[in-house]
Amino acid sequence: MKLFVPGRICLFGEHSDWAGGYRRINAELEKGYAIIAGTNQGIYMEVKPHPSKLIIKSTLNDGKKTDMFEIPMEREALLKEAQKGGYFSYTAGVAYQVLTHYRVRGLEIDNTVTDLPIKKGLSSSAAICVGVARAFNRIYNLKMTTRGEMEFAYMGEITTPSRCGRMDQGCAYGNRPIIMIFDGDRIDVKELKLSKNLYFVIVDLCASKDTKEILARLNQGYPFAENDLQKAVQNYLGPISAGITNKAVEMIEAGDAAEIGKLMKKAQAEFDKNCLPACPSQLTAPVLHKVLNYKPIQSLILGGKGVGSQGDGTAQFIVKDEESQNKVIEIIEKDLNLPCLKLTLETGRKVRKALIPAAGFGTRLFPASKALKKELFPVIGKDGRIKPAILTIIEEAISAGIEEIGIIVQPADRAIFEEFFFMPPAIENFNKLSRENQEYSEYILDIGHRITLIEQTVQDGFGHAIYCSREWAGNEPFLLMLGDHIYGSETGISCARQIMDVFERRGHSVLGLRITPEEEIRHYGCVTGNWDIENSELTITEFYEKPDADYARKHLHINGMKEGQYLTVFGQYILTPKIFEYLEEDIRHNNREKGEFQLTSCLDKLRQEEGFGGYVVKGRRFDIGLPEAYRQTVIDYRNVWEFSDLDQLRMLFFWRIQKYKRPRFTGPFVFLWPYCYLFLLNSCSAGQPISRCLQWMQANFPLTKPFPGKDSRNKAIIINRMIQSNLIIRTMIPIMTGKKESSISGSRSLTWIFLLEKALELPFLNNREHNFPLPEKHDFP
Repeated sequence: MKLFVPGRICLFGEHSDWAGGYRRINAELEKGYAIIAGTNQGIYMEVKPHPSKLIIKSTLNDGKKTDMFEIPMEREALLKEAQKGGYFSYTAGVAYQVLTHYRVRGLEIDNTVTDLPIKKGLSSSAAICVGVARAFNRIYNLKMTTRGEMEFAYMGEITTPSRCGRMDQGCAYGNRPIIMIFDGDRIDVKELKLSKNLYFVIVDLCASKDTKEILARLNQGYPFAENDLQKAVQNYLGPISAGITNKAVEMIEAGDAAEIGKLMKKAQAEFDKNCLPACPSQLTAPVLHKVLNYKPIQSLILGGKGVGSQGDGTAQFIVKDEESQNKVIEIIEKDLNLPCLKLTLETGRKVRKALIPAAGFGTRLFPASKALKKELFPVIGKDGRIKPAILTIIEEAISAGIEEIGIIVQPADRAIFEEFFFMPPAIENFNKLSRENQEYSEYILDIGHRITLIEQTVQDGFGHAIYCSREWAGNEPFLLMLGDHIYGSETGISCARQIMDVFERRGHSVLGLRITPEEEIRHYGCVTGNWDIENSELTITEFYEKPDADYARKHLHINGMKEGQYLTVFGQYILTPKIFEYLEEDIRHNNREKGEFQLTSCLDKLRQEEGFGGYVVKGRRFDIGLPEAYRQTVIDYRNVWEFSDLDQLRMLFFWRIQKYKRPRFTGPFVFLWPYCYLFLLNSCSAGQPISRCLQWMQANFPLTKPFPGKDSRNKAIIINRMIQSNLIIRTMIPIMTGKKESSISGSRSLTWIFLLEKALELPFLNNREHNFPLPEKHDFP
């Protein structure tokens, strides 16, 4: 198993971890606040189990390899080694703590590469401790969270003579920036969501400092200050630092690099004013201040400050962009001969790709699946069209904002999918189609331009199928949609879009979930976890494939849910590219489950590494993988009417606009198209405000005379009269649905009118001057 743990850099709030810890003695002290982020450099390990020993091979950051170290996996031996101090004491300390709390055996750890500077305020020792805790967690499936790994790493490090701060093990969270809040013995961690990339330069000052002396001098003012010098230290590490750090949280999430730079300068100035006098021998830091004030880089940097305990260890700068980052590094390395590192904090990546596995044989649908792939089984959409199920899935993905679709197929089935998505019907058949269906045929071919067919040459399980898409997916998160399910939202936002929104907010993998009764859970993958938003979002703590009722009752029930109800897989996932590393590991080591490579165990590894969110989708899943389920889907899916069905209409609407430059409205009602467009956009696009719809429409389709008559105010009279004369049903609904007026029920016609009211927010309709009877209730998106 391969692991990587980055170093840790404190962007704001140095020393606040131990200072906030004193609140357990003096409650009048300010809480500690620190913003930290993982570096782009770190420690690389390859780990495997050992029956009885802890064996370590290590590579230092200068490339030199240490002698192999081994010790019996026994508590007394590990504790003795940890208390000696030195390079291997950290590993022994963590192993001692893990062995104290869990029944585990040994490990072989090969630290293959270290590109993180040692003893430069970047928490190299904490990275080692987190790496060892993570290795035990993964190898022995201890089900620790990221926070759990961080805690064991801390306990292991303080078992050694090292007196690390509480923030150091925050490197367990990887490159994601977090704010840590220290309140006595309590620590809270919150991940920050970036709206823009932020670019930093880390400079190794190649000087020396005595961290122990700095800590000893600053700690003299705690828990109670006895003189003005100590009060000044408490003032900076308390309210001043808290104010700067909390303001920095706002600026980091806003992506405002210039303001972050100003806050860095302010933090350094306040630190020098309040803390430098407490330890002038170390904190005067001539090399640090020389670099911070070096004139040739001032036009390129937005701000800078010291790192970690301060002193002549490491400096950090924030710059405007990658070009400035490269220039600053070039100048400092050339002029000052000081090595530099890049640190780039990236925003959560957009989900652009969707993956649909369609390589299975469809055993449970035999012999029909011998004649036709189950993913091509017909279903009747809400627009009345008979479509292959996979087209319905693809349309949902595209309506959610997906740009590229990958379909996993068997080589023998490739021609079937190519014929459907990439080739028009034979000309004699095409000419027999109605004009509307000819247009739809062109629309399918346009969808085909987004599709890549990915071959799974050997049917070796669901996990293997996903692994086949590794090259296509690249280093991007992707939406995984099962090929034998179709989906229907209960809101104005499609199921796929709901999950994508959660991913963009949380920044790590997300699994769509549904509430399932106990008697059905044996058919589905199941999860448990802790609610973040009750009955909506949770942090997953365990995956379990098709559990029986006894196991589910003991291990999978979630607090707050009714007895006999559990959360099962909905059929839509968003996964980060890290998943491919775990799949590759299983394939390379031939780790099979029931003879095949599965996905569930790899999802659990991804959960332990990066965290994994769950979201209870506001929608329904329709199964086409079982005979009776498929029969019911054909019945139910056709009859379910929902606001998100308009996503497909919106796609066709946009496609018509792009192709014909305007919707195909003719005759006296041509002026209606802006209303139809606004209705579709406002109803189907997650509640875009009307003002934005109007701006987009006017920018793309400027109308000099949008309404008939000399005065545009006549629009109210015209629309009102059209409603009164029932023309709204005869004109607008057929245009948007493709249905004849006679096929639309009276109650549904009313719903369209009320939706039009809601979408356009036309006050004159509220007068109820039309002749339709009003229902007591109607739903709006």
